[in-house]
Amino acid sequence: MSKEDALPRYLIEVEHEPNANGCGTIVREFLDTGSHYLSHAEWGCEDGVHKAWMIVETEDRAQAKAVVPPFMRAQAKIIRLRRFFTDEMGAILESHRGDSGP
Repeated sequence: MSKEDALPRYLIEVEHEPNANGCGTIVREFLDTGSHYLSHAEWGCEDGVHKAWMIVETEDRAQAKAVVPPFMRAQAKIIRLRRFFTDEMGAILESHRGDSGP
């Protein structure tokens, strides 16, 4: 599969209450909904970051959001990811000419 044929990738980030009750509640909700998000997500709770992340390949942003259980969708962040290849760097620099970014 070429890089043009690949499905878009999205980073899904879901935050929950920063305490033991928040962690327990979110895990119970995921278990009750049967969401595979629970078993495929990476969680930051043990390091004090009460968020979960997962990368999915889907046709579009709406499908990525549908991976999140309904009760969490409103606060979920869906970020399209893009890997840039060496042969694209010139075009990327040209398209960002004049930006005052970092």
